Amino acid sequence: MLGEREVRVLPGNNVTAIIHEFILLGFLCTQEVEILLFILFSIIYILTLLGNSAIICAVWWNQQLHTPMYTLLANFSFVEICYINSNVPNMLFNLLSKTKTISYNGCIFQFYIFLSLCATELFFLALMAFDRYVATCHPLHYSTIMTRKICGTLVSACRVGGFLWLVTPAIPVSQVLFCGSNVIDHYLCDLGAMLAISCAPVPKTTLTCSIFSAVITFITLFYILVSYGLVLRAVVQVPKGSSRKKAFSTCASHLIVVSLFYGSIMVIYVSPGAASQPGMQKFLTKFYSIATPLLNPLIYSLKNREMKVALRKVMCM
Repeated sequence: MLGEREVRVLPGNNVTAIIHEFILLGFLCTQEVEILLFILFSIIYILTLLGNSAIICAVWWNQQLHTPMYTLLANFSFVEICYINSNVPNMLFNLLSKTKTISYNGCIFQFYIFLSLCATELFFLALMAFDRYVATCHPLHYSTIMTRKICGTLVSACRVGGFLWLVTPAIPVSQVLFCGSNVIDHYLCDLGAMLAISCAPVPKTTLTCSIFSAVITFITLFYILVSYGLVLRAVVQVPKGSSRKKAFSTCASHLIVVSLFYGSIMVIYVSPGAASQPGMQKFLTKFYSIATPLLNPLIYSLKNREMKVALRKVMCM
């Protein structure tokens, strides 16, 4: 049965154990520090929900923002909300819990949902780069290329594609046998921390996960860099003025988000050995799973005049 995993505790021994749950070790600190971390992460969590929700509401209620660029930004903020909800509530619960347990099914499910949303973000960042490329390099055809129907189709493709992409890596991970200790030295069911307590090395599973992570990461990153390279080349040719400044500002916002997100996930998933230390894994995971969803609405809104005006209207309602 899924959820009950029979494994050998010692090689050559007939004694077996049924793993019903894992223990998420968390941050290895005193109870007082855990309470402080609970307060800190709770504030970050609430601010992230409020910031991304404000962007969604601003785009929804302001007719002037019913354009592909802002529609994609609102959908990206929705993915950020789902993303942070896939790991932070359970982390907050475990900070105050003495058992810090998660069921076997729950752990595999969290692993799949968390990484699927991560892949969905990568697809969305690539889609947003495509939107800026068409708007800047082919402005006369923009309205015919990025219609509402096409935009909706691309958004749906990003969501479905992100979850389908992780099906193949998730299957071998769910079949890994875990022996002896069921303690995961992490605050969530992350790939490296889970494979570290497997019965034996699982090179095929590790290779499969690394290949799928590398392919989606490098292909989307390459596409984003090429797209923004073409955008910047086109912008440089535009006479100095407000339109040129606005284009530079938009590109800068997107590239900052891309740099923050891609930098951390490439270290974790593309080359797991580079972050083999549990402390480094936790730090990098916290950065791209907690910090970036908080920073993204700030980065996108502070450099955009229309968004700042719309957000003020939302706050004044």
